[in-house]
Amino acid sequence: MLIGTAGHIDHGKTTLVHALTGVDTDRLPEEKRRGITIELGYAYLPLAADDGNPEQVLGFVDVPGHEKFVPTMLAGASGVDFALLVVAADDGPMPQTREHLQILELLGLSQGAVALTKADRAGPERVAEVTGQIHALLTPTALAGAPVFPVSAITGSGVAALRSHLLEAARAMPTRAAEGEFRLAVDRVFTLAGAGTIVAGTVHAGQVTVGDSLILAPGGKPARVRSLHVQNRKAGQGHAGQRCALNLAGLAVDEVKRGDWLVGTANPLPATRLDMDLRLATDASRALAHGAVVQIHHGTRHLLGRVALLDATLEKTGLPPGGRCLAQLVADAPLHACRGDLVVLRDGHGQHTLGGGRILDPFGPARHRRAPERLAALATQAITDPAERLQAVLDKAPLGLEVAQLAAAENRNPDALLALLPDARPCEKAGWLIGSAPLDALASRVEARLAQHHEQHGDERGVERDRLRRMIAPAVPAGAFAEWLDGWLAAGRLARSGSAWHLPGHRVELDDRDRQRAEKLLPWLLEKPFDPPWVRDIATRLGEPETLTRTLLKRLAARGEICQVVRDLFYAPAAVRKLGHIASELMDGDGCIRAAAFRDRSGLGRKRAIQILEYFDRVGFTRKVGRGHDEQHRIRGDLPVN
Repeated sequence: MLIGTAGHIDHGKTTLVHALTGVDTDRLPEEKRRGITIELGYAYLPLAADDGNPEQVLGFVDVPGHEKFVPTMLAGASGVDFALLVVAADDGPMPQTREHLQILELLGLSQGAVALTKADRAGPERVAEVTGQIHALLTPTALAGAPVFPVSAITGSGVAALRSHLLEAARAMPTRAAEGEFRLAVDRVFTLAGAGTIVAGTVHAGQVTVGDSLILAPGGKPARVRSLHVQNRKAGQGHAGQRCALNLAGLAVDEVKRGDWLVGTANPLPATRLDMDLRLATDASRALAHGAVVQIHHGTRHLLGRVALLDATLEKTGLPPGGRCLAQLVADAPLHACRGDLVVLRDGHGQHTLGGGRILDPFGPARHRRAPERLAALATQAITDPAERLQAVLDKAPLGLEVAQLAAAENRNPDALLALLPDARPCEKAGWLIGSAPLDALASRVEARLAQHHEQHGDERGVERDRLRRMIAPAVPAGAFAEWLDGWLAAGRLARSGSAWHLPGHRVELDDRDRQRAEKLLPWLLEKPFDPPWVRDIATRLGEPETLTRTLLKRLAARGEICQVVRDLFYAPAAVRKLGHIASELMDGDGCIRAAAFRDRSGLGRKRAIQILEYFDRVGFTRKVGRGHDEQHRIRGDLPVN
């Protein structure tokens, strides 16, 4: 069990921890000189095994009480299991007593006790009076009813009783589940001779073993665990709810700092828009305005950001004291966050604690964040069962979700995430995921859009894949949309002619006269397969107006009999297939084709080679990467030519 102290300056937190554990947590010369705690201090108390209980070690995080060091107090309180509120009997509750208590509640702490220190300086009446004040202070909080222990660190009175209570609370506290990927909030970084970089902090999730590879987040720099200390003892493994010190290979001491995270996921995604359930403190001096600048305290880090209230009715009035609403925090810099993390907000100058809440989605959208569909999706985060919640989240995503982003938000690896969603439709190559119901609804939208297109453009064969995606779902990766189209094609819901997608019953027909003209001109495209005649030249040979000839060629392209490369240039399918074969032969190890190499191998001029490659991009055979002389095209599928 991790115990975090809290309370006003000079109420004896550090002295009490020393009396309980024998460890002086003030280690800095300045702390010794000034007689106040400035930095976080750590102490450990072994709990002997008895009656079948294994040996445990209680960890203490001693925090500063001065109002200037509230950010340090917040960093220390992050991740503790049990609150030890310290109140001096002579002073009674003071301003930082109240603010620290407010912070403990915002951090979700419901287990705790109160140490009424300096009891040797107060008579029985004063002790009883302050005890009553403490109970009144705790009544509206999650720590209501917490026991109060009058103690004196000088005489030792009451210390044994408090220690015994802490040990019993530790035995009764359930072990945190070690599910999810490993996450450690860094609060201390130092070096040891012969060891190198040591990073210490509280484990918020998962477990770590000597030899594991970890990632520094945000930033993404890798490291390896050389050795490990858990609760101040050498160990082979640590897990959620413990303090760990990791000896790391691959990270220099100046590359990691308090506020960073060490995580086990291979690809931690940076977050800057945190959608959350926000509660403003009842004693806040005024309403929290939409767009207000705040200090965001998350884990062991704090940074500036702005608040966007997602309730449109509060945009002018702000969130009143004691109020609660959905909000988005827009951080000034990327941070590492997951669903369920707790956040505390202070005013932009860092003078007052305003409120806080729980993160619902660390990857909130920049646009349409107040849309009814978005608010409905956030409402599903109240579901506690992971499988049920994830299914509800997916059902509220009409275009699906990115697997990596959803896995990062849930702090699970993608395989573990998909195991909770047996009915979902993953697109592995595109890293995308969609629910069965949204996918069926999307198919209906595609059918309706194609029906509209056929009605308006009856002479066209259909719509090319990328254009159709832009019409229906521009936010969806091209690979995922292509996979869905192939599925609907196999199911008979759609049909394809060359590169154009259409409804199964749609056909572009030619009358007898157009068929005769077509039979006459089609061989001309093969006279010079890689350099066919332009529309004007074909019209001249046919003896027909250029406009009518162009319309006929477009209808032939709609039927898949020829390929329209640019507006007035049409190729025979056999020539396009040959050019596609040349492109495939030029593919390098990354699947890319250089425009210059394609020009040289095909014998085309640069302009015509680029036109052909852009046609390949348009029909989904390739995708352009690079510009100018570095222009390349990466093959991403089959060439859709009849």
